[in-house]
Amino acid sequence: MTKHFMNRAAQGDVYFERIETLPAGLDLAPIEKGAHVVAHSETGHNHVIDSRAAQLFIDKTNAFIAYLKVLEPVELKHLRDHDTHEALAFTPGVYRVRRQREATPEGWRRAQD
Repeated sequence: MTKHFMNRAAQGDVYFERIETLPAGLDLAPIEKGAHVVAHSETGHNHVIDSRAAQLFIDKTNAFIAYLKVLEPVELKHLRDHDTHEALAFTPGVYRVRRQREATPEGWRRAQD
């Protein structure tokens, strides 16, 4: 099953918001096995999107924010065999990607599964 949305959506601990343009000074994220890993999971169930249909950009000034430029309709998939999140359908455009964070005695970190 696939979830469709207009401006905002979430898949697990990852939140997406459509924006007008990419900010300056971003770095293109690496491609792993034909996909961009939009959100890594320490348990191995990453959130991925096909690199032929989208580009993922990293904001080196903020580890909780990334940007997704979708070039053609594509689905974000959750790589897990059980208790998986439904696929999330993206239309062409630019999206801000926010990772959930949690407080620790050492400071803020990405939420752990």
